[in-house]
Amino acid sequence: MQTSAVILSGPRDLALGLVGLKAPGPQDLVVRISHSGISTGTEKLFWAGQMPPFPGMGYPLVPGYEAAGEVVEAGRETGFVPGERVFVPGANCFAPGELGPVHGLFGGAAQMLVTDAGRVTRIDAALGAEGALLALAATARHALAGFDHALPDLIVGHGVLGRLLARLTLAAGAPAPTVWEIDTGRAQGAEGYAVVHPDADPRRDYRAIYDASGAEGLLDSLIGRIVRGGEVVLAGFYTKPLSFAFPPAFMKEARIRIAAEWAPEDLTATRALIEAGALSLGGLITHRRPAEDATEAYATAFTDPACLKMILDWES
Repeated sequence: MQTSAVILSGPRDLALGLVGLKAPGPQDLVVRISHSGISTGTEKLFWAGQMPPFPGMGYPLVPGYEAAGEVVEAGRETGFVPGERVFVPGANCFAPGELGPVHGLFGGAAQMLVTDAGRVTRIDAALGAEGALLALAATARHALAGFDHALPDLIVGHGVLGRLLARLTLAAGAPAPTVWEIDTGRAQGAEGYAVVHPDADPRRDYRAIYDASGAEGLLDSLIGRIVRGGEVVLAGFYTKPLSFAFPPAFMKEARIRIAAEWAPEDLTATRALIEAGALSLGGLITHRRPAEDATEAYATAFTDPACLKMILDWES
């Protein structure tokens, strides 16, 4: 089998191409993808050639870990049936194609995927393109959930992750957080919470600050905004070493926590919140392009500040 897929052959060298698909086994699903999201975190780093080396990395690769589609073939041991709608957090299912071997690093930006059924999550078909946002919502939930984790009263950055953190905080019944944003365009679209410029915020008594910006050089400023014993959560992705002045952090007895990627239980909990109507994914997708326009779509996602979330439409 072959499928169309987004192929990143090197930094800023991205196009649609054909890749082979491995044959499915009894525990596998074949999924026809309808929509896939473009991550402005990890995928941007690969596209820009800035991703630090790690096992499995290499070009050419199929990016993407945010995909939603329909099961078209289900192995006898999967418990699924054709026609079910699922979220797929990427796949490593590619055989050599017209470009030779292709790394299945993330591997969700393709028209057809073969994946172990244990990796997918059933979703409501009514979500449509928003179904591709499930991983990002689960990432936000992962940052909030856990033993002795305070919900944010300040969130830095009003991108998609920052918005989801704010919505999940409200869904948990906590007071509305403050959100910092320096881009006037991105400051719009708040639902039940205030978005302010950092310079307009005089508070220095935050208990938990969640940085969803991934920006450099903020730690000293954020530590200066917490109460004694307060926490700064690094929920973004940082490519350069982070540092902070020790004496102010010492006097505050500051805690610094790193929130990594979601776990399966985060997907389950997030899906339940969405199905119960407690969490909305509406208003987060600002741009959609046909998959055949992938080259331009990725460039827009990574360079246009007005683009909160770009979705590739594989159905078109």
